[in-house]
Amino acid sequence: MTLDHTDRTELLREGGIDHREAMERFCGNEALYERLALKFLDDPHFAELEQALSDKDAQTAYRAAHSLKGVAGNLSLRRLYDQTCRLCDALRASDLDAAERILPDARAAYDAVIRTLDQLRG
Repeated sequence: MTLDHTDRTELLREGGIDHREAMERFCGNEALYERLALKFLDDPHFAELEQALSDKDAQTAYRAAHSLKGVAGNLSLRRLYDQTCRLCDALRASDLDAAERILPDARAAYDAVIRTLDQLRG
C-alpha cells in the first residue's frame, strides 16, 4: 500500500502514534522513523510483561513495562506510552492487582500500534 503524507499521518494518528512529535524527535527523517518503528513489530517486551504478570512476578513485569515505556516514548507511540506509564507506576508499588486492571487498556493500545505498523509496512 502506498500512502501519501496525509494518509500516513492519519493512519499513525488512528494507531495512537503522534507523527508530529515523532518527526520533531527524528528531525523530519521519515525514513529513519519508519525503519525504527517497524522494528517495534519484533519487540519482545509486551509478551514479557504479560508473562510476568501471569506469573505474579512484579519485578520482572516492572522491567518489561519500563523497557516498553522507553521504546514507546522514543517512537511517539503515545497511547501505548501513556498506558505503560500507568503500568510502571503500579508495578513500582508492587501492586499487581492494579497492573492487571490496567493491562487490557495497555493491550488495546499495543494492538493498535501493531495493526498500524503492519499497515505501514504494507
